[in-house]
Amino acid sequence: MNKKQNANWILVALLICAFTGMFSETSLNIALTILMTSLKVNAGTIQWITTGYLLTLGIVMPFTALLIQMFTTRKLFFTATTNLAVGTLLGGISFNFPMLLFARILQAIGMGILLPLMFNTVLIIFDKNKRGSAMGTLGLVLSFAPALGPAISGVLIQTISWRFIFFVLLPFIILGMLIGYNKLSDIGNTQKQHFDIFSAITSTIGFGMIVFSFNMAEKSWTNPLTLISLAIGLISLLFFVKRQNYIKTPILNLTVFKYPIFLMGLSLVLICSIVFQGTMIILPMYLQTGARLSVLSAGLILLPGSATNGFLQMVAGHIFDNYGYKRLVFPGFLIVIMSLLFFKMLTPNSSVLLIVLLDIVLMAGIAMIWTGAQLMH
Repeated sequence: MNKKQNANWILVALLICAFTGMFSETSLNIALTILMTSLKVNAGTIQWITTGYLLTLGIVMPFTALLIQMFTTRKLFFTATTNLAVGTLLGGISFNFPMLLFARILQAIGMGILLPLMFNTVLIIFDKNKRGSAMGTLGLVLSFAPALGPAISGVLIQTISWRFIFFVLLPFIILGMLIGYNKLSDIGNTQKQHFDIFSAITSTIGFGMIVFSFNMAEKSWTNPLTLISLAIGLISLLFFVKRQNYIKTPILNLTVFKYPIFLMGLSLVLICSIVFQGTMIILPMYLQTGARLSVLSAGLILLPGSATNGFLQMVAGHIFDNYGYKRLVFPGFLIVIMSLLFFKMLTPNSSVLLIVLLDIVLMAGIAMIWTGAQLMH
């Protein structure tokens, strides 16, 4: 098998497993009320199903850049997918809250390794004139996953059990692992790296406490616990950043922030991520509480927008390959701003059709920015 075929098989295996992780991220958000009753916990406790997942992602992902240099693609892939598979299985058979929380942490560890590994793989195995199309394919898959989550979990909750949110994912994870076992080869070169303990500690505390503080800010920004957590996180990150300038093998190469084009691209990706994830959480809540729609209906309403987002990321990838990022980023940014302004005017009496159309336009703008900004150079 030639190098190109191996690269394609690697990408397929990564996409299958990453899809399941992204799916599980949003599918449980819509099941939190059911889980409170099933596991006999209150709202403050059950939110840790989401908070714990995000905290773990925030801690693991900064280390993945170093892990990619230290370990082979094959080892990292199987470490990530094993965590994802075990976490998914434990989630389905959980009989109490601590067990479910532990399962979610294992899933987050797997995704924290898989996502950076997947994007790094694309940048290595595809030529510059093909990276836009490849990123578009990633966008298509990763956009459908969080959109399908609420819709499919709504069906499973109403017809079977919340446990099948996990059980339906397990065969796909195993399929991805089998493809990887048979076809996966190593990409890039590895080398022995020094692992700086001080950087690891400050990074873990910094990213973890910042994620925690933003979650606590949902209740109040003036809450002492919120402010103290944010302060500890920021101070720890400051020490982390300082440390990276003095060690030979930094966990994160922060010198890239010296390049304005990289900083602008990263900022745009961050904005798009916030808007996309925020929409996937807030809009279903609005539809269920404000518009009084069922869980299933709220989930289905998100599908057209996410389908548009995925499809346009593929189209935007081709545009990037031929014309560059400017044809995508600037028009997309205007579309996103206008869409959010119209979203702000919605009321409980607004028609469902209007909401669907606004979501489609918003997701189209995000697709344009996302694809162009990720590949700006």
